[in-house]
Order: sequence, then structure tokens, then C-alpha cells
Amino acid sequence: MRTHLLPFVSLLCACAAGSGSGGDPAPNAACPPAPGGWLAPATGRPVALPALLDTLAGRPAVVLGETHASAEDHRWQLHTLAALHGRSPDMVLGFEAFPRGLQSVLDRWVAGEIDERTFLEQSEWDEVWGFPSSLYLPLFDFARMHRIPMVALNVERALVARVGKDGWDAVPADAREGVGTPAPASPPYVAALARVFGEHRPSATAEATSADDPAFRRFVEAQITWDRAMAEAIAAGHARPGGPLVVAVVGRGHAEYGFGIPHQLADLGLHGTAVLVTWPAGRDCAELLLDGKTAVADAVFGVATEAGEAAPQGPRLGVRLGQADGGVRIEDVAADSVAAAAGLKTGDLVREAAGRPVGRPGDLAATIRRQPYGTWLPLKVERDGALLDLIARFPASPHPPLAGPNPHRRPGAGTPP
Repeated sequence: MRTHLLPFVSLLCACAAGSGSGGDPAPNAACPPAPGGWLAPATGRPVALPALLDTLAGRPAVVLGETHASAEDHRWQLHTLAALHGRSPDMVLGFEAFPRGLQSVLDRWVAGEIDERTFLEQSEWDEVWGFPSSLYLPLFDFARMHRIPMVALNVERALVARVGKDGWDAVPADAREGVGTPAPASPPYVAALARVFGEHRPSATAEATSADDPAFRRFVEAQITWDRAMAEAIAAGHARPGGPLVVAVVGRGHAEYGFGIPHQLADLGLHGTAVLVTWPAGRDCAELLLDGKTAVADAVFGVATEAGEAAPQGPRLGVRLGQADGGVRIEDVAADSVAAAAGLKTGDLVREAAGRPVGRPGDLAATIRRQPYGTWLPLKVERDGALLDLIARFPASPHPPLAGPNPHRRPGAGTPP
């Protein structure tokens, strides 16, 4: 059974991950970079695009970190991808948005065998990823036009969730989707994850989170499992005949500061991964370097604003869903969510939404995205054999961003925020 994540705040990967040490960097006098300009965080100086492209074309992999809902990030990714393709046309394009089990759908899309609607349906876009497809379709179209192989980097969310619940060692080898044992997280990564863990657990604080806390250890193990899975897919892409450049489109939390995917790639023997991210005008320039020495990325691209955290097309319900016979099962309910207030519980089967039958998670996802803020959504739910009528009352406006030291970092999970 495929596990589906809908408007549900994932706790994994809200922190960042990226690239290399800057040694003794010069002051960041050029930060923030001007919109449309590139900056090398390690030196604090502008970077000329031709020189940057020459360098990147010689790397085994380039990771384009994104804020999933940012339209500006996706426009930047397309432009950067096109420039890289001009220098290194032998490339592979990897996406966090797709789990490995959907690879055949990506192959058929690139080969021109299916149309856009079929591609989105067969890739279970609404259920698996959920962000507006319009943000990503220009990238998919570019790959199809130039016959660039697209690679599914991710694994089923159920694996990551199981590691977070039970720990890596408790997951049988045959249930790990072929993912190898991840390299341990570096101490700075553990410290960064501790801050995230503390921010999202009412019973914990960033300062009080201990590495000996079993729940926190499982949280870290889940994160590095996620990183490892995508790193393995990137390494496999580069191992194809000719050693093509792999361009990976992932959440910036998997890429910044070298903690996530680059760290796991190095453990796999693939060194020299480059990381690129955008730099909104409002982001603190102190974050270019971690502890004054580790660069957030090889280069950052200036954008004028946070660029439209284009929220999914509807408010959040706050559930994780799974497929069930004749309906959709509630696998989890976020605390203090619309779903919790409506009385939804884990194990409930959603039979109808807004008077229409719900046969699969995508049906409910689409209904929620169409739901305006400030409205009510009637749900018919089966619980313990009885049918219940519940009402989900959505707030009058979107929820504010998650609190934390860096509001620009969003969960890197493949879920709407």
C-alpha cells in the first residue's frame, strides 16, 4: 500500500543541508546578492555565470535546492537547468517528488508515450506530492523535449515514517526498498536537527533535546534514511554509461550545508557534488556560513523576495492518508489541525467529502485544494462500522509560517506545508 501525505506538516527536513567549508572567508559585502546575481558564500564575492557553469559542468552532480511551493525557485531551476544543459547535454534529471516505484511512469513521459494528464494521474501527483503541478511541469517538459532521463529519487513515505516510529534497525532488510545503511549524521547536522525537533515538539525544546532521547534518535535516523535514498539514486544516475551529470531537484533542507545528500554521496564514494540555492532578499546573510566557516552552498542566486510561497490550492486539513477498500483511511492526524478540531481520528475511513464519494487519496486532496478559506467541508466518515457526519471548518486565512530561527526553511518532505 502506498502511503500518501496530504496537507500535513512533516517534521522531517525542516533544517538545511549543503556544501563545503569556506576556510577563512572574506566579509560578505556582496550579500544579499542582487536579484539575478550569483554569489559564492565561501568568499562573499559575486560569481560570473560563465565561470560558474564551467565549474558545474565538470561535477558529477548538481543539487538544486528548492522551497517546494516557491514559484520563483522553480523558474530559477528551469533557467539553471537550461544553462547547464548547454554546457553538459549528457545529463540525468532527478526529482524528490517521485518515489522509486513510479520510475516506469517517468520513463514513458520522457519517451513521449503518454500525455500530461496521464502522466500526472499515473505518477499519483496529487497523492504523493501534492504541490501545484504547474510549478514543476516546465521542468518536466524540458526533460521530455530534450529526452533527458528523469529519475525518481525518493522512496515511499511509509519507509521514512516507519524509521521515525521504530528506528532503522527495527525495519527488516527486505522492507527498506533497497536503501543501504546511511552514514551517521555529522555533529552539526544533529545539532541542526535538534533545533527542528525542539521547535515542533511541544514537550521538547531545542536546548533540552538530547541525543540520548530515543524519539530524537529515530527522528535523525528517518532524516538520514531519506537523504541516503536520494543520494543512492543520484549515484546510480551518474554511474550510467558516459558518467552523465546528474541534476537533482530536491528540497533545500536536503542540500544546504553539506549535511544531507552531499554527505551521503561522499560516503558512497561520489565526491564533488555542487549545491545551488536561491537567496531571498530578506534572508539573513549570516546564514551564508555556518559557524563562520561552512558554506550554505557552492553558489546562491539572488531573488527579490521569498517569491511567493505559492500555497497549495486550498487550506490544510492536517492528515496523512492511506488507501483503503471503498475509501481513504486516516493514517495520522496533526495536533491542533482542522482535522483534529473536526473530530477526525486515526483509523477513520473517509467515504464522502462535500457530498461526493472518496475512492482514493487524490480525490480528497483535490477537494481540499478547491476548498476556499473560511468555508466548511462536510465529511462522511466510517468509524467502528458506524457512519458519522463531521464538519471540517477551515480558517479565514492561511496559517502563518512555522516559527523558527529561519522562516525561509520549509520542510523538505514531499508534502504541502
